[in-house]
Amino acid sequence: DNNNKKTMIKLLPLLLLLPTTVTAFAANSSPRNKSTALKAEQARQPWEFGRFVKQSSKFVSLPNPFRRSSNEVKIEPGEILWTPSSSSFSFGPLDDVVMGGVSSSNFDNDSGSWKGTVTDANNGGFIGIRSFPAFQWDMQSCQGIELKLKGGQGKRFKVVLRDSAEFNGICWTTSIDVGEASFMKLFNKQSGDGVTTVRIPFQKQIPTLFAKTVPNETFNKQSVVGVQVALSKFEYDGDLNPKFALGDVELQILEIKAY
Repeated sequence: DNNNKKTMIKLLPLLLLLPTTVTAFAANSSPRNKSTALKAEQARQPWEFGRFVKQSSKFVSLPNPFRRSSNEVKIEPGEILWTPSSSSFSFGPLDDVVMGGVSSSNFDNDSGSWKGTVTDANNGGFIGIRSFPAFQWDMQSCQGIELKLKGGQGKRFKVVLRDSAEFNGICWTTSIDVGEASFMKLFNKQSGDGVTTVRIPFQKQIPTLFAKTVPNETFNKQSVVGVQVALSKFEYDGDLNPKFALGDVELQILEIKAY
């Protein structure tokens, strides 16, 4: 029917990119120190094409030369960007199924609760959430964003900002440890109720593409169009995440604001 045709047309650019994304992630599957490599949790499993379509289609939009930039908003320091049940945009899961993996997660926008299971079957090894296309923030007056998080079990996550609407565009990445004291305590602060406050300075972000650092890039604070949080077995340039574990993961996002 027409709806299926529209979905396939919408996904065509992503399907053409799929071999590249799978190859890029597979290339990262050979860490420098093979003695510490994570072994595959189980034999290769069938790829869930239906879940791939369901997740990916929500983050891909066709070019529209007549679309106005009416969603551009100037953000001031201290402004709340997202809280559960009271925001102008939502998050959805974007897991390693987009690269042939079988890890899976779900996000509840009403509570901010993100739950999932990570497996490295099929050369996968990450789960993530990403904001649906809905905004363009001008954050020239700000120094970064601040998140209030709960849970995390001491794992190391990545917070990603995007200044491009491209599905596989540059990821402006910051690693954070959530749920316990760490060397990141310069930016992290944990309260007695288990809530960790994390600051992400724009100037400390690392430009990456498929977990590999990209040189000579400049973050466009005038065009912030996406927010992501991910848990991956890889950190940067083939190095393993030292605070990663396969299995169940739970993290709650309580607030995101500018500072």
